[in-house]
Amino acid sequence: MMKVALVNPPWVFDRSIYFGCREAHLPLEYGYARQLLLSRGHDARLFDAQLMGRDIDALARDIEAFRPDVTVLTTAPSYLYWRCAPPELRVPLHTAQALRPFTRRLIVVGPHASTTPRAVLAKLGADVAILGECEAVLSQVVESEPRDYDKLTSVAFFESPTAARRVSPEAVRVQGLPATTELWKLPALGWQKRELNAHRHHHFRFDAEPLGPGAEVEASRGCPYSCTFCAKENFRSRYRKRPLSVLLEEIDCLIDSGVQYLYFIDEIFAPDEELLGALRERSIKFGAQLRIDHWNGDTLELLGAAGCVSIEAGVESVAPGGRSLLQKSCRQTTEELTERLITAKQHIPFVQANLIASGDSSAAVSAWRERLATHGVWSNEPQRLFPYPGSPEYRLRLGSLDDYAWERAHAHYLRDGIAPGGRQQQAPLPLTELEHLPLASGVPIAMTAAQ
Repeated sequence: MMKVALVNPPWVFDRSIYFGCREAHLPLEYGYARQLLLSRGHDARLFDAQLMGRDIDALARDIEAFRPDVTVLTTAPSYLYWRCAPPELRVPLHTAQALRPFTRRLIVVGPHASTTPRAVLAKLGADVAILGECEAVLSQVVESEPRDYDKLTSVAFFESPTAARRVSPEAVRVQGLPATTELWKLPALGWQKRELNAHRHHHFRFDAEPLGPGAEVEASRGCPYSCTFCAKENFRSRYRKRPLSVLLEEIDCLIDSGVQYLYFIDEIFAPDEELLGALRERSIKFGAQLRIDHWNGDTLELLGAAGCVSIEAGVESVAPGGRSLLQKSCRQTTEELTERLITAKQHIPFVQANLIASGDSSAAVSAWRERLATHGVWSNEPQRLFPYPGSPEYRLRLGSLDDYAWERAHAHYLRDGIAPGGRQQQAPLPLTELEHLPLASGVPIAMTAAQ
């Protein structure tokens, strides 16, 4: 039996360009991993510092008291934001340094480990990184000695045990392609009562104030499209659905535990009459992100009747040329998309249409947004793309991935200067400076040769 600590660090995002929600969300990848490890006889515990409000010092005390054989550290707040994670490793760096003395092995998972594993291991001083979706591979790594890592796939590790925790990417061996989990093998998630009670956030809900816990779930994973802006080439790419019986078992457990709102983190929440009918029977409110071109008047009515109170619909551009530039693969005209958004608002309290800067004229964007607003549909100002490593956009603009892909993408994004605004309340710092900026505790992060 191994003692395994699954660590979600105390995230902070000052001076970052991070676009995601700052609130804590349930780390679904750790939920699955915990249950799989427990089923194999290991003592696996979740230490979610962000969710439980533990700062870095309190987290270190928790890990010191547990004394795990293996500590797992993620480089993104949750599966919800693997595709648009904070580019910098500032918080994981600080966390790794604080926890390293109290664990025999340190494993890294997340989007950075999946796209630039050599750099991540060198920066964090970890022993092994898992490439891609981590749930099933994690059990294999936990149950293997370092000398046997060469028998595994979808991993990166220091070839010599004596090289571990040194800072040279060249000492790292990358083995296999990023892992893809078979969803039918994953259990219905079961969260502890204290974890759910701490999760008061109702993600992307605007129709009512939270009166009870919220939760994130997934009905499917992956996407069959290849839009340029989506960083999914190395994880959560192939479209798969979870067995409905397993999903409903999980949802029923959440409802019995007092959860009042669900958010589906699916890359594409597609029309599924059987699922929508089951949700309607359960009278649970929920939100989702979806492609509005997959829905029509009848299915949007079903969606609202099932309890959906919030949708985020990616339109990306008000012109067919812009959507084509982003490889959106959308067959509907702008007028058809607009009408579907307006129809959605007739059944769902909050509807948002997302835009990306793709060459649309400001006049066309303003006119389109004003028309939607008259029908109660909200749309954002077009946002400039960040070329996430692992996205087609990165390859188109910056070429093949290498150990400095995150630095290169970040520098490209900041090249023209980003004024504070929106979520960025302070001017972003260059990534290499940001990664070594002290956290609130004032403990500096040591520079490494990888920089």
